[in-house]
Amino acid sequence: MSHPLRVVVVNGSPNERSKTMGLAGLVTSRLSESLPVGLHRVDVYRLGPSFTGATVREDVSPEVEQQIRLVEEADVVIAATPVFRASYSGMFKHFFDLVDQYGLANKPVILVATGGSDRHALVIEHALRPLFGFFQAATAPVGFYANAGDFDGTVVLNGEVYSRVEVGLADIMPQLKALADGPDSARG
Repeated sequence: MSHPLRVVVVNGSPNERSKTMGLAGLVTSRLSESLPVGLHRVDVYRLGPSFTGATVREDVSPEVEQQIRLVEEADVVIAATPVFRASYSGMFKHFFDLVDQYGLANKPVILVATGGSDRHALVIEHALRPLFGFFQAATAPVGFYANAGDFDGTVVLNGEVYSRVEVGLADIMPQLKALADGPDSARG
């Protein structure tokens, strides 16, 4: 019997309306077409001074602590960030600086990034994948990147992006279905 997968999107964009969340929304909608999911979103820009002023996890408010725990307890994490200066956003990195070193071990992580042009597409391989490698996360083999020209506002218009998302999710669907079909006790 399938259980809804606890999917948490960590949105590293500093803006409420963003291309990054447009692409992450495409990924989550395609994922929810194939599996039952319970979706939660952590917007780092909304976490406030307790988050931005924290140097260690003990400095954050109980509300921010709850958001960090939701990521650590998720079945699947979708890590989504815009590219700033050839890497992930600072607030995105700061959030993961507060996550427990083993909090994502063996956890499926789907990498999502957006940038102004295709020149930034390697952010997935050169910045995001090493970050989640540190956590020993099970990053999906295919990451999802889209550039500014792939959107109308925050809506993905480029059919190639849709195709990449469908193919990439199909690659990991057997593992995600096994996770959804597993007993609740195995889902920590």
